[in-house]
Amino acid sequence: QVQLVESGGGSVQAGGSLRLSCAASDVMYSTYCMGWFRQGPGKEREGVAVIDRDGTTSYADSVKGRFTISKDNAKSTLYLQMNSLEPEDTAMYYCAAAWFCRFPPVVEADFGYWGQGTQVSVSS
Repeated sequence: QVQLVESGGGSVQAGGSLRLSCAASDVMYSTYCMGWFRQGPGKEREGVAVIDRDGTTSYADSVKGRFTISKDNAKSTLYLQMNSLEPEDTAMYYCAAAWFCRFPPVVEADFGYWGQGTQVSVSS
């Protein structure tokens, strides 16, 4: 089964940037739909961005124009570039994988494989 490990989280001031990475280990990694989810304090987990096996992407309205999801199949790595960060972006960010996925909107139940999460904290 696929193993996912996130990295790149940290603490930044509003307006700053971070780049999250998700390293995947699976013989058929390139066949998966990959996504980023987050859960802030007192909030439900929500889909942030998803990239399908053909490279098609979709974003939550709250991050459009600020975040960019991408992947490097040769390195089996998923990325989330986060610019113009806001305090509302503070959350635990999770990498997830699905054999098949539907969007928009992102359907969390489609994703059966999850990483351990990486913390992002944005101060005003």
